[in-house]
Amino acid sequence: MEQIKENARQFLDLIQKSRRGRFKLYVGMSAGVGKTYRMLQEAHSLLRQGVDVKIGYIETHCRAETHALLAGLPEIPRRHLFYKGKDLEELDTDAILALRPEVVLVDELAHSNIEGSRNPKRYQDVADLLAAGISVISAVNIQHIESLHEAVKAITGIDVTERIPDSILKLADEVVNIDLPADELITRLKEGKIYQADKIQTALSHFFQEDHILQLRELALKEVAAAVERKVEIQLPRQAMGQERFLACISSNEQSAKKVIRKTARLATYYQSKWYTLFVETPRERPDKIPLDRQRRLINNMQLATELGSEIIKVQAKQVAAAIVAQAEIRNITTICIGKPHLRLLQVIAATNVFNNLLKKLGNSDIDVVILS
Repeated sequence: MEQIKENARQFLDLIQKSRRGRFKLYVGMSAGVGKTYRMLQEAHSLLRQGVDVKIGYIETHCRAETHALLAGLPEIPRRHLFYKGKDLEELDTDAILALRPEVVLVDELAHSNIEGSRNPKRYQDVADLLAAGISVISAVNIQHIESLHEAVKAITGIDVTERIPDSILKLADEVVNIDLPADELITRLKEGKIYQADKIQTALSHFFQEDHILQLRELALKEVAAAVERKVEIQLPRQAMGQERFLACISSNEQSAKKVIRKTARLATYYQSKWYTLFVETPRERPDKIPLDRQRRLINNMQLATELGSEIIKVQAKQVAAAIVAQAEIRNITTICIGKPHLRLLQVIAATNVFNNLLKKLGNSDIDVVILS
């Protein structure tokens, strides 16, 4: 019976995919590598082949070479919204849905829409267009991918606020890396081809340092390679793939929960596997016992896990280790992921007891335990 349900689900997925628009995503290590330029070049090529392609939203950032490519491409007018006394422009998703072009260009995928827009985020607009059967060409920088947030912050020291969930990358039928050597990118910046003159020195002192660019370039190359590998595995599945199941364990008092969630998401994405996020509510962690800030943190962490594709599990139990093991057995978990504790001595002793009990209970099983720093 389970096999019949699985076959039906796979067939339904095929039907839905056939109705969905195609999604091509250009990924770069930073601003100025040429993502928008390449999108516009491709649009001209499609237009010459008789494809009904239109510009939904393109941001040229006043770059002359990029702006010149707008000539000759039909554009759907942007939507005007008044916000805080200013007349601002946004992607007009409703107009695109009404016109139904074959292909639409939508730049700045991680953009947050102005209040009053159809969706809070532009990637949600793109998802709506794809669901309606409209193909989309878009672009994003590597620092905007949710599961890479901690890695990018460690490299650059910048807390990027506009991010897209990894599930959007999984929607892409084609992911293309737009690469540029670090020295060439810095030269373009100094020549004023990326930012205006008053922003160049600040950029050179912060984001556009050579070591930052090299590390971001490596992240971009790995991410696109992983996306290509995922597509190959989907089209030519191997029996070994998808058998792993990951369980991210978090608590309401854990500062590192976001890191545990993001790293578990990366592991699950790599193995093309299902994963879960578990919160064990002990008597001391009941909503009426913990401070509001910890409640908010827990809710935000669960929301993050959901956005990254996790299924949330919340159980009430007195013994944390026993609850983790029970859920691992119920869900056929192969790897349990927990955070590295940053605790005082008495807390370390208490946490060690939980950890030791967990290891004892898993002693005769094939479940691995990974401590994420």
